[in-house]
Amino acid sequence: MENINSLMEQAPDLIMMYGMKIIFAIIIFVVGKYLANVAKRFSTKLMDKRKLDPTVTSFVANIVWALVFVFTVIATLGQLGVQTASLVAVIGAAGLAVGLALQGSLSNFAAGVLMVIFRPCRVGDYVEAAGVAGIVDEITIFSTKLRTPDNKVIIAPNSAMMDGTIVNYSALGQRRVDLVIGVSYDADIAQTKAILTKIVENNQYVLKDPAYTIALGELADSSVNFVVRPWVNTPDYWNAYFELLEQIKYALDEANIGIPYPQMDLHVKELAQK
Repeated sequence: MENINSLMEQAPDLIMMYGMKIIFAIIIFVVGKYLANVAKRFSTKLMDKRKLDPTVTSFVANIVWALVFVFTVIATLGQLGVQTASLVAVIGAAGLAVGLALQGSLSNFAAGVLMVIFRPCRVGDYVEAAGVAGIVDEITIFSTKLRTPDNKVIIAPNSAMMDGTIVNYSALGQRRVDLVIGVSYDADIAQTKAILTKIVENNQYVLKDPAYTIALGELADSSVNFVVRPWVNTPDYWNAYFELLEQIKYALDEANIGIPYPQMDLHVKELAQK
């Protein structure tokens, strides 16, 4: 009974002491999280002002946020009376075990660092990697966010991006449009080539330099195939591709040059009756 009475007498002091610690701990956590966001925005603005690559900006800003947040968590636990020195030691000891369990995450982090250093792709590039394709929206610590042409979001692990082949369609300023145009064997070769040449030379997207290529490429089973290979600026690739196909179809139809489709001629021989 005396213990209970003593505890009741000490209750206000205990509540005041630990209550204030909890309140201060909550304040530290809230302020620390706010400062982490501020640090991220500040670092982003600073790197944007220096016109650094958006890929580097995004990656470094995420690391800054993570460091400030970790410091906030340690400060919060310290305010609650947790021995942070021993906590850091425990975290270090547990880090090895966690690292072994999370080898995939660590490899993603390492791959993210390599992507920032070697820059196989940047924010805004259209790439094909890890079995997917899309525009790079963001490279984070562990993953890369891609946006497909039909506006779907794909999250690809950084390790998968770096372990495979990355095809960057936006890395260079110019691309070649490769078209194969098949015409019938009855078509006049010189006339067909002249029509294709006129279309390419008059197209608004085709560049004068490098020079285009138009040549008879193959005598196929059902058609005579011409290769049409003009050069365009990379952002104009698909506009040029679709427009050239449409213009070629109209021009060949107007010249009565057939575009054949796969077919088979069947010859039936009657056997002489005995």
